[in-house]
This record gives sequence, structure tokens and C-alpha cells, in this order.
Amino acid sequence: MIYKSIADRLRLRLNSSDYNVGSPLPGEKALAREFGVARMTIRKALDLLVSWGLVERRHGSGTFVTRKDVHHETTNLTGLVEVLRQLGKEVQSKVLQFEVMPAPPAIASQLRIQVNERIYFSRRVRYVDGKPLMLEDSFMPVKLFRNLSLAHLEGSKFDYIEKECGITISGNYESLTPVLADRQLAGYMNLPEQTPLLRITSLSYSDSGEFLNYSVMFRNTSDYQVDYHLRRIHPEDLLAPPPE
Repeated sequence: MIYKSIADRLRLRLNSSDYNVGSPLPGEKALAREFGVARMTIRKALDLLVSWGLVERRHGSGTFVTRKDVHHETTNLTGLVEVLRQLGKEVQSKVLQFEVMPAPPAIASQLRIQVNERIYFSRRVRYVDGKPLMLEDSFMPVKLFRNLSLAHLEGSKFDYIEKECGITISGNYESLTPVLADRQLAGYMNLPEQTPLLRITSLSYSDSGEFLNYSVMFRNTSDYQVDYHLRRIHPEDLLAPPPE
């Protein structure tokens, strides 16, 4: 549907640094000329943006941005920083804790390493345009990342793993659970207690079958939307199983 495609393109545009909340969108006539479609098609695209709560129509004045969202549509594995940068967002990471520790049984089991084997533990808050988006606790085997530093954690772990360490991230297991923010989480995220959050556990593995990173994340669901496009894979199309 053409109008859906136009709505998605406008959504990315209003999330960029070119627009602020309260900014006007171009008029229907100008948008129709830009996209080479009829005004009715533009109207239907704007109707979608209105239904998503991103814009509002003001009689006699036009269409205005009411809020910005961080929208991540995924068909493959992409790092949060990569996605947000594509949307023109300013991303910052504040590391609250970073240390080497012996792996407790639950974490060792996830990473398929020995209990008490050395791991990095880090806790960081990810900010988007100055607003807390996510708290992340992360566990990584020291034997795979001997030079992991605070500077790496303040940037992109995906970049560090793939570009600096030369390790290809092949896949990721995720589990999502709704939770309510307790006092500690609310403090980290600058939110009222009992605010709904999304708890995400993430386990990344390499193309050689090694488990690289286990993270537990708490994400502000009011400012972040993920749309999954999942293709059905038939048994005869499977070439190899994921690592066990």
C-alpha cells in the first residue's frame, strides 16, 4: 500500500533532528507533489500518523508533530545504537558499574562457561536525546574480550565485538516479559514507580558457536516500539541448527 509506505517514510522524518514536538508538517499539496501521489493518498498516510499518536490535525492550521518515538522495525539482528543513529537520534551510554567477577551458576549456564570463570559485569543506562530509554545489565566472558574497556561500553558493543575483535555476531536469542518498575528501576529510568517496562533477556552468539554476551534490559515502552517481520522457515530450508 503506497500510503503505508509514505507514512513510514514520514515517521522516520519526524523522528529526525529536523523536527521537534510541535513542528508543522508540510501541507498535503506539497507532500503530494513531493511523493508524486494524489492528495487522498497523503491524507490516508497522515491518518496513519494520527492513529499512531505522532501527529495531530489542527483545523485551519495544518498537521503538527505531537510526539517522537523510537521505532525499530526488525527483520534481522541490528544493534540499538545502529538503529537509533539511522533515525538521527543522539545516543549516549552512562556506565554505572563495570567490573570483573566470577560467573555465578545462572550466568555461567547462559554463557556455557564454567562456574566462577571470569566475566565482565557492566550496568549502563542508554539515553536517547537526553532521555533514559533503557537500563542494561551485561555479562561477557573475559577470555573472549580481554581488552574490553569503559570507553567501549560508552559506545556500541556490536561495533567493539565485530570491528575491533573481529568476531561475527551470527544470532541472538531474546525473551520479552512485561514488568512494573520498582523503586530502584524507577530511579535509574527517572520514572514513577510501577511504570510498565519491558524486560528483555538477550543472548548473542558468534558464527563459530561461542556465546558472547548475555544481557538483561529494562526498556521504557512508552518511547520505544519494535515491529517484528518474521518469515516462516520450512524444515527443508533449514541448513544448520543454531548452537546448542
